[in-house]
Amino acid sequence: MAHPSEAGAEHIPGDRIEVPPPRTRVWRGGTLEAHDFPVAQVSDYLEQDDTVVWVDLCAPQRADLRVISDELGLDPVAVEDAVSRHERAKIDRYEGYAFLNVYVPRIRDGELELYEVSAFLAKRALVTVRQGPGFDIDALVKRWDESPGVDIASTGAGYLLYHLLDMVVDLQLDAVQALDDEADEVESMIFDEAFAVREIQRRSFRLRKNLVALRRVALPMREVVNTLLRRDLRMVAPELAPYLQDVYDHTLRVGEWTDSLRDLVANLLDTRIALQGNRMNEVMKKVTSWAAIIAVPTAVTGFYGQNVPYPGFSSHSGFIVSSVIIVVCSVALYTVFKFRDWL
Repeated sequence: MAHPSEAGAEHIPGDRIEVPPPRTRVWRGGTLEAHDFPVAQVSDYLEQDDTVVWVDLCAPQRADLRVISDELGLDPVAVEDAVSRHERAKIDRYEGYAFLNVYVPRIRDGELELYEVSAFLAKRALVTVRQGPGFDIDALVKRWDESPGVDIASTGAGYLLYHLLDMVVDLQLDAVQALDDEADEVESMIFDEAFAVREIQRRSFRLRKNLVALRRVALPMREVVNTLLRRDLRMVAPELAPYLQDVYDHTLRVGEWTDSLRDLVANLLDTRIALQGNRMNEVMKKVTSWAAIIAVPTAVTGFYGQNVPYPGFSSHSGFIVSSVIIVVCSVALYTVFKFRDWL
């Protein structure tokens, strides 16, 4: 499977953006106890009972991950995947934790931008690694604080991961909706009388490129969520199964929607070619009809321009007869062509 960047849609900021410091949180008994503490204290909190810890790192280097790697005992291969760009959307299992990689899409000025987000999931710890500030981590924290129904004390870090995946899939649905709206606009342009060929070609190509890029990162989400749902792996608490099943249903909807949009875009391109051919046929009919009408006075004047005697030769009556023939034949041809909708 090709990387998303090969589709030209991967968003990599060109300017150096100020990287925010790591964010940390710890819950005890389902209640927020502390936040923004040093990463080096993560293991101390995890040694205590009934605690759940979250760490967020934005655009980290390998050295930045060394501390959290030592705190949680992360595998070097997983750490390498977390700092590498263009990893495919996936989930890998390791001893005592799992590594996930997903993509958050956003449509801006008609272009699809993809933001890579990685996560390390342990029983009582979640570490999120963002390649840049494009993913709104504050919105995720707000979901954690405002979402009722699930007790974080009984579900552990899986509760945090569920909201992360739910937010990612919701944003993918928003992106598909935006592409669907773009397809409707292209369809309207195709059937418009103006028929701006160059603009239709540009927008249809951009739509197809964005759709392919989104589909490449959205389809693997089925495997990610389905792996978390497997009871034999026991990666999340059983209480989260109904919530993850809802996320899984949304991933199916994204996949089906992208498939239908892909077929729609292909049909739009075929329709554009067919309509363009029909318009060309209409132009050719009109050109041919006018050529036939013009051929009449050409033939008559050519006949009367002969240097041999004929009825009306060198007389005023000959001019009148030739003019009448031209007008009558031209009007007759125009009427016939108009009746047959050739003009």
